Amino acid sequence: MTTHLNPRETTSRIMIVDRSEVARSIISHILQKEMDDAYIVTCGSAEEALEFLHREKFDLITTSLLLPGLDGLDLCHEIRKSDKQHLTPVIIVSSDADTRLLREGFSAGVTDYFNKSLGYKKLVEFIKDVSQRHAGLVGRILYVEDSLSTAQTTQTMMEKHGLFITQVTSAEEALKLLKKARAHPDEVGEDEIFDIVFTDFFLEGQMTGGDLLYAVRTQLHYSRQEMPVLVITIPDNEKSQAEIFHAGANDFVTKPVMEEVLIARLKSLLLVKHQYNVLQRYSKEVYNLSITDSLTGVRNKRYLLEEGPTFIANHDHTCLMMIDIDHFEVINDVRGHLVGDRVLHSVGQHFREYFEHKGVITRFVGKKFSALLNLPLDECKQVAEDLRVNMEHLQPAELDVTISIGIASTEGTHPPELSKLIAEADTALHTAQIQGYNRTCVAKDHKAVSV
Repeated sequence: MTTHLNPRETTSRIMIVDRSEVARSIISHILQKEMDDAYIVTCGSAEEALEFLHREKFDLITTSLLLPGLDGLDLCHEIRKSDKQHLTPVIIVSSDADTRLLREGFSAGVTDYFNKSLGYKKLVEFIKDVSQRHAGLVGRILYVEDSLSTAQTTQTMMEKHGLFITQVTSAEEALKLLKKARAHPDEVGEDEIFDIVFTDFFLEGQMTGGDLLYAVRTQLHYSRQEMPVLVITIPDNEKSQAEIFHAGANDFVTKPVMEEVLIARLKSLLLVKHQYNVLQRYSKEVYNLSITDSLTGVRNKRYLLEEGPTFIANHDHTCLMMIDIDHFEVINDVRGHLVGDRVLHSVGQHFREYFEHKGVITRFVGKKFSALLNLPLDECKQVAEDLRVNMEHLQPAELDVTISIGIASTEGTHPPELSKLIAEADTALHTAQIQGYNRTCVAKDHKAVSV
């Protein structure tokens, strides 16, 4: 037996059982390099491993199928009998997944298999992956079971591991909850947002578990990553198991449900869901960065061009303001570009607060901003004038700064187009500047008129 690191200073406790001393040495060496905080124990036989398991608890055990004396499946059976270790993930390592291994593995409580022929480095990667999957991920499960006794037992089993369970007795009720969460995600409570659907395949009633699974994938359009589904089915029924996967299930467990197998499957699917959430959050953050002007904090021109047409189509009245900072070139020339940037930042922040509940403000280009508002023209003119007067008192970077504004409206235009609004508002802005700056002009009947 070989040990590495003080177990009190580690986060992962891993046991490796292999009859080959060379294999144990190589695996533990690579694993220690990859997981430098791991406490690793290596054993040459099942008997040696069991002796150690009586004294200490481990987070993961990996064992060869072929061992002197008791083999890997025998060891797994003994581990499942242990009060201390009965839920510990066990990986069987074998180069030959023979009939006995496939037939008896899951009944023995094997968590997963690894093909030894893939090599030691791949084995270490696999161990790391399983360790992460079983590192205490928690989530909310929508559990569909019409047998009350089975539901109570299984729910208690899952809650013991920190999982939050919402149990319903029919596929119809489950589908109703999922539809509500799908249609109104911001209006439902935390206990109505689910990470996994866990359902019996053979439910009584008009809808079976298979029907529910089909609805999750085709009606609600949840992918396997966005909403993992675990199905309970009967053993030794290859036809129903094939149907389960064809209907869109991620995985299945067979009756009677073994606690360690169920928890292993659920944690594996929770990792899938967790990774999906991380990817979605990352994608959203990247998108927000791509449509936000970094200096001013308001949306950028790309956002206006992409979202503007939808904004116009969804509102009966739309006005576009084109706003320009007067004589900004003088600020840059006399006070320098750093001061100019401070002015742009302050003005952008002020615009963002001012238009927060009125419309969408974007930095159009350079010192020019644009604002889309869902307002009739007369109201928009008043908003523009209030903003212009307000800017006279802002004094960004302790400088007197004024703005000129051009306004265009969709009133009387068919069909209303963003490009036309931009062009007319820009023309009105140019007129305001020609007339002496610090004023608002409106595009009307192809002419710019002062407010």
